[in-house]
Amino acid sequence: MRFPVNRHRVWQLVFDAVLIIAAWRLTFFLRFDKQTPIFYRHLLDWQTIALVVALKLAVFVLFGFYNRWWRYVSTRDMWGAFRGVTVASALTYLALFAFPPESTSRLPRGVAALDFLLLLAFVAGTRLLARTLIERPQAGIVARGKEVLIIGAGDAGQLMVREMQRNRQLHYTPIGFVDDDPRKRGDRIHGVRILGTTDELPHLLRDNKPDEVLIAIPSAPGTVRRQIVEACRAERVPVKTLPGLHELIAGDLNLAGQIRPVQVEDVLGRQQVEVDLRQVAAYVKNKTVLVSGAGGSIGSELCRQLARLGVARLVLVDKGESPLFEIERELVGERDFTAAIPVLADTGDRAKMRQVFERYQPRVVFHAAAYKHVGMLEANPLQAVSNNVLATRSLAEVAVEFGVERFVLISTDKAANPKNVMGQSKALCEWIVESFALHPEVDTRFVAVRFGNVLGSSGSVIPIFRRQIERGGPVTVTNPEMTRFFMTIPEASSLVVQAGAMGGRGQVYVLDMGEPVRILDLAKQMIRLSGRKEEDIPIVFTGSRAGEKVHEVLWNEGEAVGPTSHPKIMRAARPQIDAAWLEEQLAELERLVEEGDTLGVVARLGKMVKEPQRTGREAMLEDTLH
Repeated sequence: MRFPVNRHRVWQLVFDAVLIIAAWRLTFFLRFDKQTPIFYRHLLDWQTIALVVALKLAVFVLFGFYNRWWRYVSTRDMWGAFRGVTVASALTYLALFAFPPESTSRLPRGVAALDFLLLLAFVAGTRLLARTLIERPQAGIVARGKEVLIIGAGDAGQLMVREMQRNRQLHYTPIGFVDDDPRKRGDRIHGVRILGTTDELPHLLRDNKPDEVLIAIPSAPGTVRRQIVEACRAERVPVKTLPGLHELIAGDLNLAGQIRPVQVEDVLGRQQVEVDLRQVAAYVKNKTVLVSGAGGSIGSELCRQLARLGVARLVLVDKGESPLFEIERELVGERDFTAAIPVLADTGDRAKMRQVFERYQPRVVFHAAAYKHVGMLEANPLQAVSNNVLATRSLAEVAVEFGVERFVLISTDKAANPKNVMGQSKALCEWIVESFALHPEVDTRFVAVRFGNVLGSSGSVIPIFRRQIERGGPVTVTNPEMTRFFMTIPEASSLVVQAGAMGGRGQVYVLDMGEPVRILDLAKQMIRLSGRKEEDIPIVFTGSRAGEKVHEVLWNEGEAVGPTSHPKIMRAARPQIDAAWLEEQLAELERLVEEGDTLGVVARLGKMVKEPQRTGREAMLEDTLH
C-alpha cells in the first residue's frame, strides 16, 4: 500500500492520535462518572495509551485514511472510516484482552463499546467539519450521486473533479482517475487517486464498480475513445465524454454542463486538427463580414467562430426563414453578439445583393449557400445550376463591384472528378472563383476551400442512421464498400477561416480529411454506441442511388498537390480555366435555365466538365499569411 509522506498527511496522523487519546480518556471519564476505579487506572497509563494509539493508527494507515484530503470527504470515505475504526477498535480490545497490562483486571466491555462510539464520532466528525469549513459545499457536506471514474488527469479532468466536489447539484462523486502517464500512478489530485492506465481499464472497472465513466480528454483521438467505450460496454458501465477541443471552444464556458454521451463522431479515429484562429484571423477583425447560407451547417458554425474573432459586424444571408432566425437568435440572445444582421434573401438576387452590399459594405465574404443533396439535385438540375452556379457568379460580380477584399467559396469533394449534377455544379463554382481571381482588373482575392462530408450536418448519414436506430431499424446502407471522408463541423469551419487568410488568388485549397471511413463500419459503430447489438438492428443494403459514387476523391485528375503554410491544408495546382470560354458557357447555361430546358442543362453541364478549355498556364500559387 502506498502512503506518500508529506507534512499535510503527518499532521492528519498526529491529529488522529490526539483523537484516539481523547476518546480513550473520555470513555473512562464518562463510564465511571469522573472517578476511575483504582483497579482500572493502569489502563490510563501512558504505556497502555501508547499501545492503543499505535495499534489504531496502524490500522488507519492500512485502511488508507491518509490518502484522502478531508476537504473532499465523500459517502465512500465515511464507510471507510466506519470500517477502519471498527477494525482498529476490535484489534485493540483483543490485544488488551489477550495481553492485559495487569493480570488482575481486564478491559470492561462497556468501556470498549463507548470508546468505539466516541472514536467513530470524532474521526467522522472532524473530517466532515473540515469539509464544511474548507470546501463549503452549496448544499450538505457529503458528496452524493453517481460514483464516476474519470479518464484523464489533465487540466480538463482536474477541473471536472473540482466542480463535482463543489457542486452537489451535478450528482457526481469522483472515485478515481485513469491516466496513461505511469509516473502519476497512486498520486492524488484534489483527493482523488490515480488508479492506473487505460490498458488496465477492464479490471479497474471490475474492482471499483463505478456508476459511470467520464472521458475528460478533449484532445483524445477516436481510437483511444473507442478503446474506452468498448471496455465500458464489456462491463456494462455507461460512458460519457467531454466534447472535443473545437466543441469546447464553441460551447458554454461551464465545462460540467458540456458532459454528454459518447457519439459516433467521437470514435471515428480522426485526429482533430488544431487551428489557432486568432493568429490568422486578422483579416476579419474589426471588419464587416458577410456569410451566405448563414443558417446552414457550415454557415452557422462560421458565424459562431467569426463572432468570437472580433468582427465588427456579421451580415447573415439566407433564403430560409427558420434557419436564419435560429442563428440570429443564438448569436444575439445566447452569445451576446449584438452586431448580427439577418438578411432574408436569395444570393442569386443581384438587385437585393447590391442593396445589401451598398448598405453594409462587407469587406470579407464567405459563400456557403448551396444546394448539396446529390439525389435531390439529380432530380432537379435546373435548380442546381440556378442556386449553385449562377448565384455564385452573381454574388462574385457584386463582391467585385463593391471592392470586397476577400471572397471564400465553400466547395466539396464532389467537385473532384464529378459524376453527378451536384458535383458538376460545384466544379463550375470553383472555375468561377478562379476566373474572377485571375482577372487583371479585379483586386478581390478569391479562393475556394474543398472538403468532404461534415459530421452531423443536416441530411447527412449520421442523423439518418440515428433516427433509424431509434425506430428499431433497419439501418439502410446503399453499398457495403462505400466510403466517405468525414470531418467535424467546427473543424471544417476553422480550416475555412484559416484558408481564407492564405494569399493565393484563384487557388483551390483542399482540407486534409484523413482516411476515408466505410459507411458500413459507421453504421455498426452507431448501433453499438446506442447500447444495442447488431443482431437487434438489421442492416439492409439498398444499392447506390443515381449519381452516387462508391468512393469520393479530393483531387481532380491532372491536379498537382502542393503544400501550404498549414500542414492540414493542401492546394490544387492546375492550368487556368479559359475565362472567355467559361463566360460563354455560363451564358448558355443561364439561357437553358430560363427556358426550363432540363435535358439541355444536364447535357451542357456534362460536356463542360468533361471538356473544359484551359489556357495552359498554371494558376498562381503564392501562399502567404496576412
